[in-house]
Formats: sequence, C-alpha cells, structure tokens
Amino acid sequence: MKNVSAIYCCLIILMLVFTPTIKAIEAIRTDVNPVIDGKAEDLVWQRAQWQPISELLLGSKPNAEDFSGRFKIVWNKQSLFLLVEITDDILFDQHANPLEFYWDDDCLEIFIDEDRSGGEHQFNFNAFAYHVALDNQSVDLGYKNSNGNPDVLLLNDHITSRWQRSSSRLNKVVWELSVDVYDDTFTYNEQGFIGQPVKLFSGKKLGFMLAYCDNDGSKYREHFVGSHKIKAVNGNKNLGYIDASVFGELKLVNK
Repeated sequence: MKNVSAIYCCLIILMLVFTPTIKAIEAIRTDVNPVIDGKAEDLVWQRAQWQPISELLLGSKPNAEDFSGRFKIVWNKQSLFLLVEITDDILFDQHANPLEFYWDDDCLEIFIDEDRSGGEHQFNFNAFAYHVALDNQSVDLGYKNSNGNPDVLLLNDHITSRWQRSSSRLNKVVWELSVDVYDDTFTYNEQGFIGQPVKLFSGKKLGFMLAYCDNDGSKYREHFVGSHKIKAVNGNKNLGYIDASVFGELKLVNK
C-alpha cells in the first residue's frame, strides 16, 4: 500500500512538472506609431510575430474560408497597437444601433486586464471586453442601473479602429487598431467618463485575449473564436466578458 501511495505521489509531481503552461504573448516596443489605416504598411509589423485566433469558444467550428484569423501586437508608452488579419466570407452587421445585440454582428472583441489581477468584471472596470464593430465603434458593459440592467457604453475614446478588404484576397480583412489601456479606477457618471489611460512600460504584464464574433446572416452569431483556450464551466467557454481570469498574459518587451 505504501508503494502504491509513493507511486501515486510521484505521478502527481511529474504531472505538475511536465504539464505545459500557456506561454505569454510578447509585444515589442515601437518608437513610431503605426498609422491606423487598414493597410499594414508600417515597418514595425515586419518585426512582430503572428499569433493565431483559433480556439473555438462558442458555436460550431468554422472552416478556414468561413473564418480564420491571426494578429500581431506592439506597444509604446501611450498605447497598444494591433494588426489583425481576418478571413471572413460574409461580413454581416444587422443591427444599426451600436448598443443593441452588438455581439451577434461580426466584430472583434478585445479583452484587457490592466494589472492582470483576474476576477469578475462583467459590471465593473476590473477589466474590459471591448466589442469593436464593423463601423469601428467600441462597446462594453458598464454598471447595473436602477432597473437592474447593465448600462451599455460607447467607449470610442479608448480605441481607434480602421479596416479594409485586402486587394489581393477579397475575403481577407486587414484591421488596425490603437488601444489605450485603462485601469480599474475608470468610472463614469451623468456628466461623462472619468479616468485617464495608464502609461505602459517594458516588463509590464497585462491580461489579454482577442476574439472574433462571426455571423453569416443568422439572427445570432454562429461562431465565436478566440486567441486563448478556455476551460469550460458547465459546458460554457464564453466566459471572457465575465471573468478576467480566463485571459492570457501579454508581456511588454523592448526587443
């Protein structure tokens, strides 16, 4: 019996030692801001590494022509900069009001946890889940209001966005964004938003995840695909807008 217990303990130790960990994404510093024009012509993009958007979070798994995606990320002390390539055979934006059912239209979703503290953020600013629509507007949830429903906020001051179709592959979209990073002191009242973006620095670690909502013409989105694996809770992997603990790690480096 003692031998069995010893073998069991050894197996547990080996599992802990050799279980692979998710490597942090490294964002390199840029001294020149990329031009946010959807052209991806800035030299800094040649230095940055592609990262996949390939983890199914909701719905059925799309084929490569229906949806596939990848991204690069760089930074300076003012902002994060994203270059995203999306292959999507049908771009769909059924809701004219940017504050209504935005998750059921084609959109990028950018998850940021400034201090990588993790935890619940659905109705607060412990972290952000920006939905960036095809009209380049950015939406996230705010506090619960007096009716018990969440405020839905346009946070266009946080993100500058521009996309256009590739001239070589018409189903490919080239999307560029600059993202100011806010911490959990951000708030708002009847007079407006209160808070300033933080200054970024080499060595800083943030919680981060990127995802894409894909809809080819249905009432509801058909696919939701992200950059990081999420362990399902009661069969549900759509947890990023609720819990920042499922984000990956983004490390800012000087390379």
